[in-house]
Amino acid sequence: MLGVWLLLWGSVALRGRADTAFLRRAHDSSGHCTYSFTVASPVEAACPEAAGGVPELRAELAALAARLSRLESRERGAGGSGPRGAEPGGARDPQPVAAAARLEAAYGELLRAKSRLEEEKGRLEREKEELGRRLENSAQEITRLRAARCPPGREGPGRDTLRAPAKAPRWEPQPLSYQELQSERSEVPVSRLLDETALGRPGQEDSGCGRLVWVGEPMVFGRADSIAGKYGVWMKDPEPVAPFTRDNTWRVDTVGTEVRQLFQYEEAEQLARGYPAKVHILPRPLESTGAVIYRGGLFFQPRHSRSVARYDLRGETITAEREIPGAGYHGQYPYSWGGYTDIDLAVDETGLWVIYSTEKARGAIVLSKLDPETLEIRQTWETNIRKRGVANSFLICGTLYTVSSYSAPNATINFAYDTATGSSRALSIPFENRFRYLSMLDYNPAERQLFAWDSFNMVTYPVRLSRE
Repeated sequence: MLGVWLLLWGSVALRGRADTAFLRRAHDSSGHCTYSFTVASPVEAACPEAAGGVPELRAELAALAARLSRLESRERGAGGSGPRGAEPGGARDPQPVAAAARLEAAYGELLRAKSRLEEEKGRLEREKEELGRRLENSAQEITRLRAARCPPGREGPGRDTLRAPAKAPRWEPQPLSYQELQSERSEVPVSRLLDETALGRPGQEDSGCGRLVWVGEPMVFGRADSIAGKYGVWMKDPEPVAPFTRDNTWRVDTVGTEVRQLFQYEEAEQLARGYPAKVHILPRPLESTGAVIYRGGLFFQPRHSRSVARYDLRGETITAEREIPGAGYHGQYPYSWGGYTDIDLAVDETGLWVIYSTEKARGAIVLSKLDPETLEIRQTWETNIRKRGVANSFLICGTLYTVSSYSAPNATINFAYDTATGSSRALSIPFENRFRYLSMLDYNPAERQLFAWDSFNMVTYPVRLSRE
C-alpha cells in the first residue's frame, strides 16, 4: 500500500501537469475510509471516455510500478550499492567483467611461468651435481696417473723434469687434462732448444750418417691459436740461401680449401710469440702437410694435382713445377691419418725426396730422388711398405723410416727402408704422440731433429744415430 502512495505522490511531483490538486476522504461502499486525488489535466478539456476509469493514468502508473520493481531487483542483486549505469534487470557493466577476466588469465600465466622456472632450477641443480662429480673423478684420475708415472723415490719434491723411460710403458688411456699438464712439464725456453740440438748433445759430436737408434721426448716449440692450425707444417732450411739463415722458421696452417699463406719468422722466439715478420701469399694453393723448405725454396704439392712445385722465397714466384708420373693424389694413397697426404716431400743429408704411391705399386710406398732446381726425377725405389698402413714417414741418410700410429701415445718407428741396399727391416723404436694427432713429421739434417705438428702443437724430437 505504501508503494502505491509513493507512486501517486511521485507521479504528481514529477509530472507537474496540474496547477491544483484536491485530496478527498470518504467512506467506500463497505465502510472503509479511502483517500483520492483529483488533478486537472493541463491539455485535455474533457476525458475521452465516459466516467468510469482513466486508462492512460492506469497505464502510466503500471509502467512506473514495473520500473520501480526493476530498480528494487537491481538493488537487491548488487547488495544495495550496484554500479551506476547498470543495465535494467541487474546486468553488470561488461568492461569490469572483461578486466577481471584478463587479470585471471595473467595470474594463470604467472603460475605456469613459475612452474617452468622451478623445473629449470631443478634441472640446473642436477647438472651442477653431475659436473661436480665429474670434476672430482677427473682430479682423482690425474692424481692416480701422476703417481703412476712418477713413482716415489724417483723424483723428489719440487723437481719438474721428465725422464725418458728405459722402455716403452704399457699404454693406458689418459684424459686431455693430463696431456696438457704433461706438455707444460716438458716445455723449455726456445733458446735452450736452439742450444740443445742433437749435434750439440753429449755423446753426439759425430755428425756423420748412421742408423736411427733412438728418438727422444717431444719438446713444445709453439702452438697454433686458431682452428686452421689443427693440422700444419713448420720448417727450417737446412741449407739456407742469403738473405735467409738457419734462424728463419716457416709455418703453414693447412686446414682449409684455399691454403696459400706461408708465414715467415726471423727467429725462433718470434714463432713462439706468434708474430710473423712476413706473410707470403702463394700463387697456387698447396695441398696437405707434405711441404718442405730447402735451398731458398718452398717445395709443395699444388692442390688437386700430382705435381710438385718450387716457390722461390726471394723472388716470390714459382720457378719450377713437374708432374710425378702415376702418383696418387687427393686421397688415393694417403697416410693412415688421411688429410690428402698422398705426396710427401722430405729432405735429408743426401738431398730432396718425394714419397708417394702409384696404382702400379698397389699402394706401396714409392721413393724418388729429385733435382732441387728442375724437379727432375733422378732415381726411384719401390718399397714393400703399405702407405696407408703407416701414420707418417721421413728420411735420414737415404733411409726411409715410418711411424706406426698418429694417435697412440706410445707409438713406434716400425719400419726402415735402405735405398743403398734396397732392403727393408722391422723396427721398434719408441715414439711418443703427446697430443694424439700427428699430421706432419720431417727430419732436419742441420738440426739433427725431427720437426712435427701434433694437434695444434709444433714440437721437435731429438734423435740419435749409430754407425753399427
